[in-house]
Amino acid sequence: MDRLLKTLVFGGDVSAAVISNTDALNKAIKIHGFSPVAAAAFGRTMTACTFMASGLKNATDKLYVTVKGDGIGGKITVCGDGNLNMRGAVDCPHVDLPLKSNGKLDVGGFVGGNGRITVVKSMGLKEPYSGSSRLVSGEIAEDFTAYYTLSEQTPTAMALGVLIGKTGKALSSGGVIVQAMPAAKEESLVKAEEIIRSLFDVSKKLKEFGAEGLLKKCFGATEFTEYAPKYKCACTRKYVEGVIISLGKNQAEDIIKTQGKIEINCDFCGKTYIFTAEDVEKLF
Repeated sequence: MDRLLKTLVFGGDVSAAVISNTDALNKAIKIHGFSPVAAAAFGRTMTACTFMASGLKNATDKLYVTVKGDGIGGKITVCGDGNLNMRGAVDCPHVDLPLKSNGKLDVGGFVGGNGRITVVKSMGLKEPYSGSSRLVSGEIAEDFTAYYTLSEQTPTAMALGVLIGKTGKALSSGGVIVQAMPAAKEESLVKAEEIIRSLFDVSKKLKEFGAEGLLKKCFGATEFTEYAPKYKCACTRKYVEGVIISLGKNQAEDIIKTQGKIEINCDFCGKTYIFTAEDVEKLF
């Protein structure tokens, strides 16, 4: 079961979160057919975005994040909401790369180091919040750390990881994320950063200890607030009907005349919605 655990540690100086989202990543792998390196890049991104979505105040608030570097994988897109329903896609989900010299998946090569993270949060305000920062390495954790520091002015450190088995399924996916609270003591921040640096194999530790066990092992914490993230697409036929209506009657009918039907595929869940001439007539 996927879990996100959040608590305050070191006398309230630091907010700590442990995320385990292996089930969500395996659902994404099944839908998109990710190569191992694509799964690792997407899984790390989804973990960071799941943490970000946990900060949304309302269930109806929306999060839209893109990671676009100059690597062979193209753009990574992850969306979520205040209920931690996460979903996403990768431009080139099937391309792969050789392992790095240390035996790890080359996520940095897949993403590329030259590009940007862009974050849009729709929180019921007149205008959505939008922030952006340049990629640091393409390894995702350092990139989101830089985003939080530069765009949201929140000192943050994170260890993100994905462990892929021989069959292509994720054996473990998740991470540990810490953020400084206002007026945090320097010694508390140093301690938190040291813990993050020690988690170079965070996916293996999550597999061994689980989210709750890792929270206790790293921070000595036994009390926490728990969330239940999942991979769940927001698309429905009713939503797609609205998209067709937005095309206008003339354009919709032109598509029917040339193609015999309107076919819309969801990039996030793979569902296909088909509308016949009769369906379109009813819509208008």
